[in-house]
Amino acid sequence: MSYWLFKTEPSECSIDDFAAAPDKAIVWEGVRNYQARNMLRDQVKKDQLVFIYHSSCKLIGVAGVARVVREAYPDPSQFNATSIYFDEKSSEEAPRWVAVDLIFERKLPAIITLDKMKHSAKLSELPLLCRLHLCSGKRYCSLVKQQVGLHLKLISLMVGASYEA
Repeated sequence: MSYWLFKTEPSECSIDDFAAAPDKAIVWEGVRNYQARNMLRDQVKKDQLVFIYHSSCKLIGVAGVARVVREAYPDPSQFNATSIYFDEKSSEEAPRWVAVDLIFERKLPAIITLDKMKHSAKLSELPLLCRLHLCSGKRYCSLVKQQVGLHLKLISLMVGASYEA
């Protein structure tokens, strides 16, 4: 099973938005990067876990966990002329962009900051930490189960709680 890190700005969609409606799926829309779109379309599957990573804010890092409840489908925002994600070159017959639906799993008691992850000897070599500085907007990084286990172990040590993959 793959695990994912989804990067977002909390002012747009935060772990608190998920927690406020724990039984309601949230549409993960607005992806306008072809590589990220392809991963979202081809690799993100139902029931996979997603780390929600807050960026462009005061406290940057992993804030919680969500789960995929609906696999890729045409992103409705690409057709909405009033949306910031509107794409005039996209059509219902040939959509260019996809969305997935996520549901709340858990909010972490404390955000695991990028700095803390970078200073963890076991996590510092992870591809997501090597590439994260290149990300802008909503981005996706795939994590293998071993890496997820390391993340959750680090989270457990930092917040004094137990988390399982």
